[in-house]
This record gives sequence, C-alpha cells and structure tokens, in this order.
Amino acid sequence: MAKMKTGCAILVACALVVGTSLGSHGNAQTIAPCRPGFSQSFYTVFVPRGVLQGLNIHKGKMKFETCQQIEEVSFESSDPKFSVRPDGSLYAEQHVTNLTEPIQFMVTARDSAGKYIWETTVKLALAGHLLSPPVNQFAGDGIYGGSSHNHYQNPRLITFLLTPKCKRDWVIPPINVPENSRGPFPQVLVRIQSDQDKEIEIRYSITGAGADQPPNDIYIIDPVTGKMSVTKPLDREERASYHLRAHAVDVNGNQMEPPIDLYIYVIDMNDNRPEFKNQVYNGSVAEMSKPGTSVMQVTAFDADDSTTANGLVHYRILSQTPHIPIPNMFTINGATGEISTIATGIDREKVSQYTIIVQATDMEGSLNFGLSNTATALISITDINDNPPELDSKTFLGEVPENAVGVVVANLTVRDKDQPHTPNWNAVYRITGGDAMGHFAIRTDEVTNDGKVIVVKPVDYERNDAFTLMVVVSNQAHLGSGIPSSPSSSAAVSIKVLDVNEAPVFPSNPKIIRFEEGVPADTTLATFAALDPDRFIQQTIRYSKLSDPANWLKINRTNGRITTTAVLDRESPYMKKNVYEATFLAVDNGSPPATGTGTVQIYLIDVNDNVPVLVPQEALVCERSRHGYPVNITASDLDSEPNTGPYVFELPSYPSSARRNWTISRLNGNYAQLKLRIPYLEAGMYRVPILVSDSGNPPLSNTSVLKVKVCPCDENGDCTVIGAVTVAGLGTGAIITILICIIILLSMVLFFVMWVKRREKERQTKPLLIDPEDDVRDNILKYDEEGGGEEDQDYDLSQLQQPESLDHIMSKPAGVRRVDERPVILESQYPVRPTVPHPGDIGEFIIDGLRAADNDPTAPPYDSLLVFDYEGSGSTAGSVSSLDSSSSGEQDYDYLNDWGPRFKKLADLYGGGGED
Repeated sequence: MAKMKTGCAILVACALVVGTSLGSHGNAQTIAPCRPGFSQSFYTVFVPRGVLQGLNIHKGKMKFETCQQIEEVSFESSDPKFSVRPDGSLYAEQHVTNLTEPIQFMVTARDSAGKYIWETTVKLALAGHLLSPPVNQFAGDGIYGGSSHNHYQNPRLITFLLTPKCKRDWVIPPINVPENSRGPFPQVLVRIQSDQDKEIEIRYSITGAGADQPPNDIYIIDPVTGKMSVTKPLDREERASYHLRAHAVDVNGNQMEPPIDLYIYVIDMNDNRPEFKNQVYNGSVAEMSKPGTSVMQVTAFDADDSTTANGLVHYRILSQTPHIPIPNMFTINGATGEISTIATGIDREKVSQYTIIVQATDMEGSLNFGLSNTATALISITDINDNPPELDSKTFLGEVPENAVGVVVANLTVRDKDQPHTPNWNAVYRITGGDAMGHFAIRTDEVTNDGKVIVVKPVDYERNDAFTLMVVVSNQAHLGSGIPSSPSSSAAVSIKVLDVNEAPVFPSNPKIIRFEEGVPADTTLATFAALDPDRFIQQTIRYSKLSDPANWLKINRTNGRITTTAVLDRESPYMKKNVYEATFLAVDNGSPPATGTGTVQIYLIDVNDNVPVLVPQEALVCERSRHGYPVNITASDLDSEPNTGPYVFELPSYPSSARRNWTISRLNGNYAQLKLRIPYLEAGMYRVPILVSDSGNPPLSNTSVLKVKVCPCDENGDCTVIGAVTVAGLGTGAIITILICIIILLSMVLFFVMWVKRREKERQTKPLLIDPEDDVRDNILKYDEEGGGEEDQDYDLSQLQQPESLDHIMSKPAGVRRVDERPVILESQYPVRPTVPHPGDIGEFIIDGLRAADNDPTAPPYDSLLVFDYEGSGSTAGSVSSLDSSSSGEQDYDYLNDWGPRFKKLADLYGGGGED
C-alpha cells in the first residue's frame, strides 16, 4: 500500500508471493522526507531444521521504520501458526513439523490511531532447501541466528525493528517473483495506494510489456484497490524481468500522481536439468600415458540462471567399464568437464576401449537438491609401438631347386601384439648375412605379417648346394621410449639347394662367323658345341636345327659342326644388315631331357658380283636442243661400297646414231647428264644404249637402254599435248579417228537431252480431250486361262473368252454370253475447239465437252445385258434371297437421274422412273 500526501508523500508497498523469492533493495534517485513502513516488501527466511524442534531464535534484522512520527505500531500475521510480538519478533505459535514446501504469509502493521496500514510478505523455507541461497546470501534483510538450546516456549523466527530511517521518495524496490508458482491465480504482488484516495476516487492502471503489450495480460491491477497481481506461472527461461509503469488518475482521467516504475524480476527455480551437447562423446589417449594426461572434455548446459547455484553444473564419473587394471583409471574436472588419466597401466593390448558414464549435476553438484543428467564417454586407447615383433622360431628351414626364380623358399612367422596393419605392427625383414651374391630377398605378407623368403637370382647346385641366412625383423615404427625390450628379433634360415637337370649351354651365344659371300655348298663354317652344366653327371648332347630361313646350313648331330648347303648370297632378302641368323638346339639325355638354344650370326663380306643398273629407265626430251632440259641419269647397284659408285657412263660405239645424236656429260661420281648433240631431232620414241661401270675390283659393266621420248615443246620447255600423242606412237589417221569418236559421243548426248526436253514439253501442251489412242474403257481384260483343281476339271474355257463378234456369240451353245459393243446409232456431236481459243473460253469448252459425253449413248462403257444359263437345283451354297440392305425405311434415289445417261438404268431400277 502506498500513501501519497502533499508536501511529504508516503509510499508503502507490500508483496504477497508464493514460492521462492530473493528480495533486493531499491536505490532512490532523489532524497525525500522519511516515510514509515517496512524496509522490504518481501522477506525470505531460511530456518534450520532445529528451529521447528524448539531452538531459540535471536532477533533478526528485519526493520520497520517509524520516522519518529509513529509512537506505537501493532503487527498481525495472516497465518495463525505464526505471530508477531509488539517488539517485532516473529514466533511460531504452533509446532510446525514439515517445511518440505515453503510457507508464505502476510504481516500487517497498523498505527495506534488506525489511520495507516503497512503490509509485507514473509516466506519461510527450510535451510538447505532448493530455495536456499549461497552461504551468507539471504533474501531481503531476513537473517536467522540461533543457538543449540531452545530458551523460548514458542520459537522466534524474525523480528521487525522499529527504527527511524529516511527513505527515498517515488521509488519502489524491485519486485521478485519466483517462477513456476503453483498459484492460486491471480496472485497479488503489490498494492499501490495514493494518499488522495480518501478525498478523491482514484483509478489505477499499469502499462508495459506483460500488461497491455505482448506478452499481454500477465499482470493485472485492480483499478479501485490498486492491487497488482500475476495471472499465471512465470518462466524465467522465457523472460527474466518485466518493466511496468503504474498510473493513478481520477474518474475523469486526470492524472493524480506521477507514474511509478515497477521492476519485476523472475526469480529462478531449479527446474531445468543439465543437458549434454552430445549423448556420446568419443576421445582417445595413447597407451602407457602418464597420470594427468588430458583425454577429452564433456560439456553440459543448464538453462537455469548461471549466476546462481541452479545453473552451476558439476561433473563426476559414475562408472568405468571395464575395471582393468583398476576401477578408477580416469578423473574428471568437476567444473570444466575435462577427463584425464589418474593412474598408470593403460595398455591397449589388454583394454582397447573404456566406457565412462559421466554425470552432470546442478546446484553445484548437490546430490540432495541438484538435478542430474548423464552422458557416455568412449575412450579409445591408441596404440604405440610397445611390443617388438618376435619370430616364432630361432631357426627356419627351406629348400629350392637350382635355377628357379620367384619361388618361396621359407615362411618366417612372427608375432606382434600391437594393433594390426599399422606401422607399430608391420614387420620389416632384413638379411644380415649368408647371402653375399644377393640370391634371396624377404617380402612381408600384408595380411599375415609373415616374411616370405624368395629367390631373386638363380642358384647353382654345382657351385653352392646350401645357404644359411641370418634374418632380422623389426617394425616400421620405432619402438616406444622406455620400453625395456629389444626393438628387433633375429633367426637363422637354412636353405638346401636341389639339383635338377640343367639344359646344355652354348659358351658363346650368339656365335658370330665372318665369311665372304658366294661361299659354295658343303663349306664348314664353324663348330657350335654346347656344354652340360651338370658336371657330376655324364650325359650325351645331340644337336638339331631350329631356324634356318634360307635353308643354307646344316649341323652335325653329335659334334655340332655347321656346314653350308647352298651358296651364301649377301644380297638375299633373308639377310638383315649383312647378317644371316640361324638357331640351333642342344638336347641332353637327362631325365627329363633338357634343351638349350644357341644362335649363329653369319656376317657376309660383300664381293662385286652385281652389275650396276641405269636409273631412270625412261626420259622425256624436247626435239630442239635449245628447248627443254637435259636428262639426269644415275645407277643402282645391289653391292655395297666400295663395289658401287662412283659410276662411269658412256655411249657405246654401236649403233652409231647413239653418239651422233646424243652426248653424256659427267656431273659427279654418281650422276651424269644426257642431252641432244644435234640442234633438232624428229619427235618420236628412241632407245638410247648407255654403258654403266661400277668401281669394284675388278669393275663390272652393264649396257642399259634408256627409252627417250622426243616431243615438240613450248617456249617453257614443256612437251605439248599433240606432241605427247605423237610421241606415244599414234599416226594422223588414228588421231582423226579418236576425234571423230569424241564428236559422235557428244552428239548422242546432245540428242538425248533434246529428246527428253521435247517429251516434257509435249506432256505440258497435251490437249484437254483424251486422244483415241489413250482412251481407257471399262472392258474385260483377257488373261491366260488357268485350270481348276483335281475335282474341278469339267468346264468350258470358251465361256471366259472375250467374244470376237455378235454372230460368234449367238452361234455358241447355251452359257454365259456378254454383249459389250458400241451401239449402231448416230454419234453425238462434240463441240469443235477453236484453232486459237481465248483463255476465257477454255472453261466453257470443257463444260460443253463433258455435257456431250454424258448424253452420248455410244460412249463407253456400254449398257449391255448379260445372260446366264440355268445352273440347276441342289446347290450346296445357301440362298442369297434373304440378303437385304442394312438400311431401314424408304430412301430417295432420284439423285441418280442427275448423274447422266451412264446411271440411267440404275435410276430406273431404284428410282421407279422406268419400266421393269
């Protein structure tokens, strides 16, 4: 209740709150005259459990201010269980056995004259309850103090001190409203009263968010009494505070007091459990980690007020699975949620993963009053190389056939406790001794980690029949620090070499033989003998020929002597770069027999046995020496140097015309020029003999004939077309014949084109009336007769033939007769087309012609009567007399009369216009 007077206004505010509330003091903005009243509108008192069992309660610090204006004040409690003594002390009049839920009641103060009334709200809660604030922090000024002995019959709970104190005007301390109140609603929070309400009728109202602004109607005020109430439970997590303004006006709306600011704070209740960000957290820590090593961090969020115990989360570990080597291998920081190791002995080979159940509790971890939630932390133990590989045996045995490559000799098995398929587990094998020539290697099996000893270079039993290898195995990763074990393991591998029948070996392969070409048959070239590597066994070797492209050679079966069977020619197509290659076999008589292969390469030295040949064989020369160009000639020789060029070109003395008409001049060692010696030579084909000699020792010569075509040339030295034909050997008559044939061929093509164009023109200019030769009439076409089946042979083919004349038809025996001939009557006169018709008369001319044709009875087809003979009775075919038109009712066929004479008979039959 607030009272306002002119000059010195007095405001009294009281609060009735259900639930937990933390009071607070308001700070005045301007100094005003002292006003009597309670120091707080709401008091929360935490009472120990012993108080309700008779403990003495000392005087508290709850104050009531008299301002030295009020001599006597009386107090009254709204709850009969509690009373307030005249000195302001609060006592429990009845034994209160249960404070599991807070108790709230109102205390009213009156002056002796009954003129003024002050109210406040008191809430009692058990100390240690969820409402209990942190140590040394109480709501309002309600302080409890007591001893272990009860000196009062009724325990005193609180005392309101009557002390003078100057208050600040127009300021109402913030109103604290606990969230989640159970009601009943509406619930009075504060009462506002003007000191002018005794003389004037005052109306009160509130404005602001929560009253007349969204969220609307959370707070309401009685316009007459000024009591402001809350209409429903509040949720601090939705909205933590409200700012309203109270207004006092008269019935006419005139403002009687300045607006008062009301600050309402929603007091947090512990109504939200901590929530983990994840239900499952994954972390890892290396094995053999030292205590205190950080593993992971879990985080929980509490929606309650983080500045109070309601929102302060504390973490603890509830369980660890498995309990190896001890149940508490990890610890957690209660404030931050960081999980770390607390003990030694983490071994991945024993436990690869731990499951930790973590609990988060608010109220600073109070198990009695806090709300909790749990999450799972999965801690994977990462591997380190703390276990070196160990070979299963100190000695391994193996055997290998000689000359074998790529075969597995021995399998080295190894054990490693570290995590498979990691560098800590992968084995690396090395041969440290016993294999100076590098015959063996060890490869690691990626699946089993075993070592496979394989042969990379063939071993020879005759040289070494056994090997003893020293092998060392270690990991890819270095062994962890502080591990007392050796980082590697070693063993010996004994390998026995098995003797096998080896193939004979040719000492020199390929064997190179040099000979001059032209070697005659039965010439011994060389002895190609093979050796048997099996020195401890006496075996016989037989030789044979495998490849001899030109079939020039043979080999002795027993001793390997190679002789020729034909003349060796260096110019043979089987020669490759002057080398002839043949392959031979050497087979021993072992079990099983072994075969060796050897190659003989015969290098043939060239001799001058091929004459040079003139190049080119033909040439073209102008008939006049001043025109054209000389002919460049050279020679080709199958021999090689020095049996080829330089060449010598000469004109022989016979025939004499060669030197008389032609001359040769040397250009260089391989080329010469042929040109006319005389100014003019008649066009034609000439055969010029030329003698060519090479540079061999002795040199070889050859007379080649060069075909020279002499032709007339133009000024540029190019042979003309007529001249080329003349040179080809054609006479004047042949040339004229060819030209005539060309002219005839062109004339035929021209005639055919003109005939096609004429036919096209005739089709375009054809008269509109049909020519008699193009007349198509509806006559029976005569086809060849075809006989019937086996049961249909008795018939008269003459009945199917077209009649020749009327008499012929009448003279035939009874049967089918047809009269389809032109009637003997006067022909209709058709309109005559003018010689040069006007274009406008063409349509009229066509219409007249059509009209005349329709009315011409002589125009085909002719209306004739077909007479059939009686076929007799007993036909197997059904009667057709029942066939009828699918249409029903009468139908008008008069339109047939408009179709002309050809349909006249049909119009008479159906239209009823003619005789039956």
